[in-house]
Amino acid sequence: MNYNKKTVQDVDVRGKKVLLRCDFNVPQDKETGAITSDKRIVAALPTIRYLLDNGAAVIACSHLGKPKGEWKAKLTLAPVAQRLSQLLGQEVIFAKDIVGEDAKAKAAALKPGQIMLLENLRFDIREEKNDPGFARELADMAELYVSDAFGTVHRAHASTAGVAAYLPAVSGFLVAKELAVMGKALDDPKRPFVAVLGGAKVSDKIAVINNLLDKADTVII
Repeated sequence: MNYNKKTVQDVDVRGKKVLLRCDFNVPQDKETGAITSDKRIVAALPTIRYLLDNGAAVIACSHLGKPKGEWKAKLTLAPVAQRLSQLLGQEVIFAKDIVGEDAKAKAAALKPGQIMLLENLRFDIREEKNDPGFARELADMAELYVSDAFGTVHRAHASTAGVAAYLPAVSGFLVAKELAVMGKALDDPKRPFVAVLGGAKVSDKIAVINNLLDKADTVII
């Protein structure tokens, strides 16, 4: 199977506004909401830096936790914007909403080489419903969509699937790397091939498990 997908390197991003779907669903302190590991933010840096260095204006977006369509102070992405700013060494403009007046105004004013971060996508109930109207509002802020949240690409949500109906779409470096590793493991695995699956939601992995049963020598859950 061919796991090669178009990446940011296959398109001209200069002067374009890019909607970048990241996975900033970082672990937090239950009491304070403080970020306890920035690993997922760091993982997004290669794609972000490439886009900025090549003259794109980046509109980053992500979900955090399970707010179920409600605004919750402990699940705001403001601390993520602050940490991302520290890692990049430049300002990360933070929008106080997702597709509201603040986000749209800041996206419209965004210049090449600048980056902004939208508020938590799941504060809007339409995100997880893959609402076409919500997807269109996200897409209308940009000219290109970059998928770089490998941990959520299997979900048919507005920011992971819906926006691709309205914008040219390519993969970021993180997604491309994960697909390459997965492709090699599935198409030409070294034997014995042991598949180890983790995570709390076993129900989400049933299709994957069934697929692996014919390929792996052992599946450990």
